[in-house]
Amino acid sequence: MSRLHHICVFCGSSEGNDPVITESAISLGKVLASEGITLVYGAAKIGIMGVLAKTVLDYHGRVVGIIPEFLKKKEVVHLGLTELVTVESMHDRKLLMQQRSDGFIALPGGLGTLEELFEIITWLQLGLHAKPIGLLNVNGFYDALLSQLEHMVRSGFVTMETYELLLVAPTVEGLLEKMDAFKPPQQPHWLNEERS
Repeated sequence: MSRLHHICVFCGSSEGNDPVITESAISLGKVLASEGITLVYGAAKIGIMGVLAKTVLDYHGRVVGIIPEFLKKKEVVHLGLTELVTVESMHDRKLLMQQRSDGFIALPGGLGTLEELFEIITWLQLGLHAKPIGLLNVNGFYDALLSQLEHMVRSGFVTMETYELLLVAPTVEGLLEKMDAFKPPQQPHWLNEERS
């Protein structure tokens, strides 16, 4: 049984063109429902977000959607969720997602997914939370991103300790196992002897 009772998932509002990614969202949804883990997400009914939420609900799981008012008006909101929370801004949405979740998973997505992923990693780096962050690298989708992060480590802009905060796996089961075993750093990695 997972110690993570609420997992926030960042993913695309488009479905993309790789059916394996859609299948991975369905697999994740089934696992969350079967493990009794509540999905926390951006409340959309479209794209990979919609596929994931529908799957969790179809398998009798719980889904909490958090959406800014201006997106709700664009009629992308999923009205059949267990709980729907409306907030004022994108920042409020991300803050509440962090507060309502025990861990985070990024599925393949676009710019919004990357923005959410990197903000939540930065918050962990700064010690603003101590929760596991997983990257589901479906079909090698994030290989180029991981290569860029490794380049940033070699270039001295990201420490290896910070890089290793991001838990990566190609399968849902493997990723959840890593997240369950995650131990947060004792102090923020950016606080070295000169800065602390």
